[in-house]
Amino acid sequence: MELYHHLLLGFSAAVTWQNLGYCLLGCTLGTLVGVLPGLGPVAAIAMLLPATYALPPDAALIMLAGIYYGAQYGGSTTAILLNIPGESASVVTTLDGHQMARQGRAGVALATSAIGSFFAGCVATLVLAAFAIPLTELAFRFGPAEYFSLMLLGLVGAVVLASGSLPKALAMIVLGLLLGLVGTDVNSGVARFTFGSMELSDGLSFVALAMGIFGFAEIIRNLEQRKRPAKVSRISSLWPDRNDFKRMRPAIYRGTLLGSLLGLLPGGGATLASFSAYALEKKISRHRSEFGHGAIEGVAGPEAANNAAAQTSFIPLLTLGIPSNAVMALMIGAMMIHDIQPGPQVMTHNPSLFWGLLASMWIGNVMLVVLNLPLVGIWASLLRVPYHYLYPAILVFCCIGVYSVQNSVFEVWQAVAFGLLGYVLLKLDCEPAPLLMGFVLGPMMEEYFRRALLLSHGEFSTFVTRPLSLSLLIMAGLLLLMVAMPAIRRGREDAFREP
Repeated sequence: MELYHHLLLGFSAAVTWQNLGYCLLGCTLGTLVGVLPGLGPVAAIAMLLPATYALPPDAALIMLAGIYYGAQYGGSTTAILLNIPGESASVVTTLDGHQMARQGRAGVALATSAIGSFFAGCVATLVLAAFAIPLTELAFRFGPAEYFSLMLLGLVGAVVLASGSLPKALAMIVLGLLLGLVGTDVNSGVARFTFGSMELSDGLSFVALAMGIFGFAEIIRNLEQRKRPAKVSRISSLWPDRNDFKRMRPAIYRGTLLGSLLGLLPGGGATLASFSAYALEKKISRHRSEFGHGAIEGVAGPEAANNAAAQTSFIPLLTLGIPSNAVMALMIGAMMIHDIQPGPQVMTHNPSLFWGLLASMWIGNVMLVVLNLPLVGIWASLLRVPYHYLYPAILVFCCIGVYSVQNSVFEVWQAVAFGLLGYVLLKLDCEPAPLLMGFVLGPMMEEYFRRALLLSHGEFSTFVTRPLSLSLLIMAGLLLLMVAMPAIRRGREDAFREP
């Protein structure tokens, strides 16, 4: 009954004309971001962070959330029609989705993707609502030692579950932690790593870092690739037949369950969920020979999984204040811009914002179904726009956005420098997401670490004598030990490799 009242509060906050408008805007932009290859939700949210400064907090978060889960829908459209994944979570959708399109079943593949995403999004929203209260109550038992251990677990998870090389992911975390040290020490007031620059006394700009690493770097990389206008596959019937429904239904259920679980993990998210769901469907299917040649399960499972994971990844953010992936790290940045402390206080101090955001996710899923199926042809035709026309405009808006946060040209130069750094990292096959998580969590970890030592009079044993802190540290240690095992290390590499 208590959950019912909370959801009622959420819907009353979410269905105002203002919030409905920003939810629709976020879903539309998210679909557009998903359709356009190379952008992705991380880059888009990084670019739009400055624009949210003038918005009310609930409208800003609703719009940014809509961009994130909307990108999961949009990415499947071009993956199916053009064999071009709009973002990383849609890579596996190309394997069977485009084959279905080549067989004249593009409409069925798109409908399967939309049905799977809608069902998974609705279930994940309920999971989010159900887990919110007990996890928030647990979070109030956390002291500085527990928060430090939890953040350490989050960073270890980000390393273990990051795609690519483990040493490179670890290096990105360390680099992010080091960048987070720049600025004035809160406790002593001493400037650290500022090199005498007054502009760096408040630390590096989060918006400039995020926009440079994910926005500018992606633009530079995409401008390297000269692409011809794509030919859109013909769309006939959109409605699957009875046999299609029979085969897609269990795949959607399994993908929803798997994605909901993987979305909770630190470093997890939509990409890991979609790859894992495809591998699972291929292993247990009675139609293995069809995978790679148009198996409907190969579309239904991953599409349900990536959308479920996109929404359950909000659980650690809203209840514990810990980002589970790069997008959630950006959401923390958005909350801080609006003077909202991420964590359990959001539910108690801003209940209408908390439950309004949850309710908006269900409304957003309905909007996305309405947006995606009728407008498929329009979204796909956007790919005919040459890149050399599209990206200069995006670059100008990025610079305006960075400048508008503090009216500082120095921050624009920071974004340019981070863009070059991000491009170098991409060329070296280093995933930049762990860097952002290290940058966000680093100052918070340092604060909780020092606070725990102050309360314990300098006793380091406080981290292992408190049961909850010790449990979290043991979990972090087990994760590191597990990934060191050859079989698990190979499984981790396979999870991010095209099946």
